[in-house]
Amino acid sequence: MIIYKTESEIALMKEAAMLVSKTLTEVAKVLKPGMTTLQIDKLCADFIKQHNAISSFLNYRGYPFTICASVNDVVVHGFPNDIPLQNGDIVSIDMGVILNGWHGDHAYTFILGEADPAAIQLVKITKESLYKGIEKAIVNNRIGDIAFAIQEHTEIKNGYGVVRELVGHGLGRSLHEDPQMPNYGKRGSGPKLKENLVLAIEPMINLGSREVYTDEDGWTVRTRDGKPSVHFEHDVCVKRNKALILSDYSIIEAAEKANPNLNTSYYS
Repeated sequence: MIIYKTESEIALMKEAAMLVSKTLTEVAKVLKPGMTTLQIDKLCADFIKQHNAISSFLNYRGYPFTICASVNDVVVHGFPNDIPLQNGDIVSIDMGVILNGWHGDHAYTFILGEADPAAIQLVKITKESLYKGIEKAIVNNRIGDIAFAIQEHTEIKNGYGVVRELVGHGLGRSLHEDPQMPNYGKRGSGPKLKENLVLAIEPMINLGSREVYTDEDGWTVRTRDGKPSVHFEHDVCVKRNKALILSDYSIIEAAEKANPNLNTSYYS
């Protein structure tokens, strides 16, 4: 069942989404080679607690961490660990919070230092595809219009692999609500978009094949060919003329650009 939100509920959801954005901004300020993803997990857990929220992810269906930290060939759901990050790593941080009973949930991919130009381009195109999808999140369009816009920019125009097994979703009082929001599809297909539907739109795009597999831990999803994958995610509210983005990348980007350990060359 698709649940539409009231304006007051959307305001509360924006607060939750913004807390995720602010937490990811704290990551952007300090992320560097030599750090571990377990350190990032603790940073995020502490920041969430300081802001009177709780993690959406910790203990969700048994997930044992506050964040998902997906490095290089890990698509999503990577377990934080004590392996030091290295120059050239592609690091996706996905996290969620519950604030005043509402979930915020989004993700951002960082590039540490000098990376493979092909991986940098993958980050650029995947991030662009997120906004291509968001442009279609307006009343009377359909889920397939968003999905096709993402697929067109990544797979059709650039030859990347669009993961099929994992999709975006509705968001609200539950972390995962209807409808599912795939990153591939046909224009004009799927549920019609109505005002005040909130979606977590999240392209998960591979440099090579779209094929993936899950590690023995039951969570970590990797590319089958071992090539990098990139994940971006925004919380988006469907509106009549232009979608309302509840999360905020601008504050993450400002911190990212100010951090000399992070590569933002794809901005130029």
